[in-house]
Amino acid sequence: MPQTPPATPLRLLSCNIQAGSSTRAYREYVTRSWSHVLPTGKRANLDSLAELFSPYDVVGLQESDPGSMRSGFDNQSDYLAERGQFPFVSHQSNRRISRIAGSGNAMLSRLEPTELLDYALPGRVAGRGVLLSRFGKGKDSWLLAVTHLSLGPKSRHMQLGFLAELLADEKRVALMGDFNCDPDAAEMRMLYKRTRLTPPALCLPTFPSWAPERALDHVLTAGFDVTNYRAMPAAGSDHLAVAVELTPQ
Repeated sequence: MPQTPPATPLRLLSCNIQAGSSTRAYREYVTRSWSHVLPTGKRANLDSLAELFSPYDVVGLQESDPGSMRSGFDNQSDYLAERGQFPFVSHQSNRRISRIAGSGNAMLSRLEPTELLDYALPGRVAGRGVLLSRFGKGKDSWLLAVTHLSLGPKSRHMQLGFLAELLADEKRVALMGDFNCDPDAAEMRMLYKRTRLTPPALCLPTFPSWAPERALDHVLTAGFDVTNYRAMPAAGSDHLAVAVELTPQ
């Protein structure tokens, strides 16, 4: 049975799970390259992630495999929802490489969404998207958007323009994910100008997880008071997860 909606503040987490892989040094992108095609070791990482997710009301995922050789043909979002006892789950599959690998965004929630939508994002190379989940109705409603932007600034500029148009009229919204850029990057300014979203109060380095130097993962908000904004390890992922507590204004 779905759990009773929690009292505020809302506890949110954004996490690039690297399809359940483990990377603890740059050299492991080469020495552990087999993990991009084989499922070995991923189940243990997913179990650790499910434990990490347990205190949160809503979790947004990036790089979640929808079911391919490297995930043992399991939908990782569904597995994490079951292990973490989240009654509501939605997955947006954005990229597939035959049956070898897949990737997408996902939302795990203890709150029942009233609307679910997803959109492909523009870019020089296809394979990026945004997953939308609306919670509540009327003046108390709010929107969660989970996304993973491109590596290149020109594609990010197009994608942020799309997101700005999509979220322009939202009064209470949280946009989370792997932006692949600093929250103060030039292409991000358009988003702040055209929507009510504001940069996070803290610029938290999240990549690489073993020695964080770059702030790539963020939770941007509008219509919320924000507290306890922090980064934390996410099993063996090469990104730190970002957690936040939100109270509707």
